[in-house]
Amino acid sequence: MEQLTPRILIAKPGLDGHDRGAKVVARALRDAGMEVIYTGLRQTPEMVVEAALQEDADAIGLSILSGAHMPLVKRIIELMREQQMDDVPLFLGGIIPNEDVPVLQELGVKGIFGPGANMNDIVEFIWHAVGRSPDGGTA
Repeated sequence: MEQLTPRILIAKPGLDGHDRGAKVVARALRDAGMEVIYTGLRQTPEMVVEAALQEDADAIGLSILSGAHMPLVKRIIELMREQQMDDVPLFLGGIIPNEDVPVLQELGVKGIFGPGANMNDIVEFIWHAVGRSPDGGTA
């Protein structure tokens, strides 16, 4: 039986120590009726994917402010493919230069949200990305 409440993993990969944005997004998703698993700071790509597997995450959100988004995302997507997690949408928040957005999308990132992103837009994106709606139906 499919779970109705989506499980969203929020992770801070790399050496970035600023997690306020990740916590704000996590709270907004929780307040919108989603179950949120926050991994904490300084996660390796391997830790992120393993946590997503263990938690049976429906989507993975990464918060990256360090400028290391390209190698981190490439490795996480590689690990997700190895684990046959192609159906788990990956989204990013943080400081992502505009010129990197098309490359990240081509790699498989489904959503990218920069500073000042509207929380309602992020919540809507997640509901749509996981194929569900807040009322428990399919989106």
